[in-house]
Amino acid sequence: MTKKHHLLFLPLLVFFAVSCCNNSSPKTQEPVNDTINQNSEYVLKTDRHFLFDYEPVCENGDINVVVEIPAGTLEKWEVDKKEGSMKLEFVDEKPRIVQYIAYPGNYGMIPQTLLPEELGGDGDPLDVIVLGDASERGSVIQCKVIGILKMLDRGEQDDKLIAVKKDSPFYNIGSIAELDEKFPGVSEIIKIWFSNYKGPGKMEVDGFLEKESADSVLLLAIKEFDKVN
Repeated sequence: MTKKHHLLFLPLLVFFAVSCCNNSSPKTQEPVNDTINQNSEYVLKTDRHFLFDYEPVCENGDINVVVEIPAGTLEKWEVDKKEGSMKLEFVDEKPRIVQYIAYPGNYGMIPQTLLPEELGGDGDPLDVIVLGDASERGSVIQCKVIGILKMLDRGEQDDKLIAVKKDSPFYNIGSIAELDEKFPGVSEIIKIWFSNYKGPGKMEVDGFLEKESADSVLLLAIKEFDKVN
């Protein structure tokens, strides 16, 4: 990474994250605030099931994102698809902590989505990183999809949707091209981070695709979730 990239990276970390949305039908919802109950040091629950009890898409076409890892943090939390709670991941009986600079955006998943391995996914809900201010772990925030980052994790497809948080400076952005024009360096920060956060040579980043491609993946993932639920 060049000195220029380092200078770009740090000031912009503060701008990344996510906001909130609620349940409605069909596949739409309005913003909501839920009470987050920290049941233990390693488990987080609310009154709702994180995967099943929130719709993926809001009435205006935005998406809901369940925040698993707030911007600026290092602990790797993930929604338990069966229980609907959120848990801190463990590796070799130790909490999984990213050994790199902290997450440059709020990271989480889109509820009621599933992309199976035979369609290029990993059998989990869609992953998404959101540009905007930091949001609380366990919050469900309203965001707009602007593109997708194509990636391989040890040779397996591991794409990440790119979204912008409502009520953030990024929300008026509608595409990766517009992001590059109005916020130079931000997409490069995202590429650099995902290329290196697991260590040298483990992640291969192929670049961004625009909103149309991201929307197609989202629609497919919603349909696949509906097939099995």
